[in-house]
Amino acid sequence: MRLERGQRLIIATHNPGKLAEFALLLAPFGLNCVASSALGLPEPAETAPDFAGNAQIKALEAARASDTWALADDSGLLVSAMANAPGVRSARFATEAGGYTQAMARIIAATRTNDHAAFACAICLATPDGKTATYLGYCHGHIAATPRGASGFGYDPIFIPAGATQSFGEMDKPTKAAISHRGRALRQFVAAHRG
Repeated sequence: MRLERGQRLIIATHNPGKLAEFALLLAPFGLNCVASSALGLPEPAETAPDFAGNAQIKALEAARASDTWALADDSGLLVSAMANAPGVRSARFATEAGGYTQAMARIIAATRTNDHAAFACAICLATPDGKTATYLGYCHGHIAATPRGASGFGYDPIFIPAGATQSFGEMDKPTKAAISHRGRALRQFVAAHRG
């Protein structure tokens, strides 16, 4: 499963924030990346109990529907004080809370005595004939006392990576990409599959 420069690769996401991060991280490798949303591909139900399973569901669906290699991720925030929730339900947790602002307020309230958290990301490459390869990346840190910064997306404004003073929401894209869970998983993917 080697990727050559100029090869078409479907990025199986409808999330513009994720797509921007994929584009930044994959730009040096000369791949012809196309979002599944641009092709009108549906978003499959994420029914797996873990990040790797959900990434595989999305990658396989996009690869089979487009007859092209596809890359998908599933990621989320693991909060120690919440027994590693919201985890695979991170996006749904925000929806159920009424939006990310309300979800972040709930997380901050739950982490007053234990603010440890981590972002996790699973990246899956799939081929139309069903082959897959999956990579996991983590970024440990803590929850900020208040949301900080307007960059990034999702829970970025409340997550401060270990050893950093800025939240993901305050970092510029290259700084975040160098240490993020998605960046770490994508670098493993690139090392394994670039031509």
